[in-house]
Amino acid sequence: MEAWKASKPFVTGSLSGCMATCCIQPIDMVKVRIQLGAAEGGSTSPVEVTKKLLREDGITGMYKGLSAGLTRQVFYTGARLGLYDIFTDAAKVPGEKMPFWKTTVCALSAGGIAAVVGNPADLSLIRMQADTMLPEAERRNYRGVMHAFSSIVRDEGVGGLFKGAVPTATRAMALNFGMLGFNTMAKDALADMGLQKGGAAQVFGASAIAGFFASFFSLPFDYVKTQVQKMKPDPVT
Repeated sequence: MEAWKASKPFVTGSLSGCMATCCIQPIDMVKVRIQLGAAEGGSTSPVEVTKKLLREDGITGMYKGLSAGLTRQVFYTGARLGLYDIFTDAAKVPGEKMPFWKTTVCALSAGGIAAVVGNPADLSLIRMQADTMLPEAERRNYRGVMHAFSSIVRDEGVGGLFKGAVPTATRAMALNFGMLGFNTMAKDALADMGLQKGGAAQVFGASAIAGFFASFFSLPFDYVKTQVQKMKPDPVT
């Protein structure tokens, strides 16, 4: 039971992340294509990008990189949510409401550490999603996440798995700050306004507020991360 208690936040975080990925993978695919297209002067319209994806790759093209996305969630989301629970439990003082600065420190720490752990899968995901945008001769043609890992190590060394780790960690810290920090704060604020603790209105209201702030704080870093991870290594340097 002690082992399950210790691992539960990581397991439930991983499972929830995998379920979420299966639902939002097409949206994430469109987002990455918009970010890359914007850097190259292409269309930034979600409708146009989606129509082009469906026309060129079919419905399965919307799920390109799914294996990498699921692997990323196992490591990144599992660690992010699991570490956040551990950090907040350690920071709590019995009988006192935890101050926002403590929540912020816990969220930033959990997000940064988890992002480094999940960076190899995140890197593979971006490259698999962006591959068909490259000229045919320059495509990496990863067959799955394990093939991506082995190809990156072979071509770029073990350090290549952590390309873009700094913007990835910064993005994750900003995301966690917005999502977990503001979720906790919003729940407390909504409860103080009279909404039932644990009720649907409080849970969904806090989630909506947290989702907005998570996107607001993390999007600039997400854009930089996508550009860095998509790049091919310079054969000269």
